[in-house]
Amino acid sequence: MPTNDALRDYLKTRRSVGTGFLHEPGPNAAELDELLTIATRVPDHTKIVPWRLVLFEGAARERVGDLLAAIASQRNPALDAASLEIERRGFMPAPLIVGVIFSPRPSPKAPELEQLLSAGNVCFNLVNAAFALGFAASWVTRWYAFDPEAQQMLGARAGERFVGFVHIGSTDVKPEDRPRPLLESVVTRWNG
Repeated sequence: MPTNDALRDYLKTRRSVGTGFLHEPGPNAAELDELLTIATRVPDHTKIVPWRLVLFEGAARERVGDLLAAIASQRNPALDAASLEIERRGFMPAPLIVGVIFSPRPSPKAPELEQLLSAGNVCFNLVNAAFALGFAASWVTRWYAFDPEAQQMLGARAGERFVGFVHIGSTDVKPEDRPRPLLESVVTRWNG
């Protein structure tokens, strides 16, 4: 295969854009279809598709925020109005949020960890697809990715859980890079 310089350069400089810097416009129907097609093109040992996607768009984002604020208030009655407003605005301002659900399947050949990694790859491919189509994105998890009641309200079924929420939209900011680990601090060679 020939070298793909543009892809290499993108991967070397890829950087998420914080959810607070995302705004309209979001992807149109054709772009969304392409985003989701790219997102689901991931390693999937034995082709069991151990993940599902839930789309949060338009007014549904505000409704989600109200429901998350209600659950957060139940969990912590001491939350002040500002904290509850943060929960209400959690699915704003990005015009599109894609919830990626890990949906494990019984398989003698694909252990659950492999399936979980496949679901994580859907999140990362979705981020990369957004940037490839001229949008910006951020893959986040917050308390509601781990709270059973919130997960169910957001669309997870019994035995499933969210691995992330990918916020997608347009942006006016160029994110600054952050420090990356030195290779010698994270790479070793096995010598037997």
